[in-house]
Amino acid sequence: MSDIVILSGSQAIPSRTDISLKHIQSLVENAGFTTAYFSITDFSADDLFQGKYNSEDISKLSERIQAARGVIIGSPVYKASYTGVLKALIDLLPEGAFKGKPVLPIMIGGSNRHLLAIDYALKPLISILKGEPLQGIYFVDKEIDKQNPENPINDLHLIDRVQSQVQEFVEAIQLRN
Repeated sequence: MSDIVILSGSQAIPSRTDISLKHIQSLVENAGFTTAYFSITDFSADDLFQGKYNSEDISKLSERIQAARGVIIGSPVYKASYTGVLKALIDLLPEGAFKGKPVLPIMIGGSNRHLLAIDYALKPLISILKGEPLQGIYFVDKEIDKQNPENPINDLHLIDRVQSQVQEFVEAIQLRN
């Protein structure tokens, strides 16, 4: 099993959310962790729409999350919150799916006006699943270079913030084991 499960709530392909999460995935892997990456696009619309808790794909995701040491969850900001389809997927997980795990929330929005979406939308969702949310990272769309997915962040301040949050995430995992 993987040390870290990464869950993307973006239905766009490619998306700045996925580019950001994959960049963070590489940083976590460079710190010595194994990862498993899941996107909401990996799950059938039928399973999500009809709330199929017992679907094979949902069960596998749940098992991977429960066996993981930490979770990274990302979403674009839609109407000052995470995507509805991410919520549909989260609703199918067991109540304590993130129990005792550090969870790094990531959100990407069109402007800084939605900066608090992490605190008012995503962190409460993580807490309901019994996870331990870290500060998290909010990106503005223009900060992510879609043309350069290998190195999508150019702003030095943002690079430092990302590295700091990844380090905090790694330390939170190490403290629990």
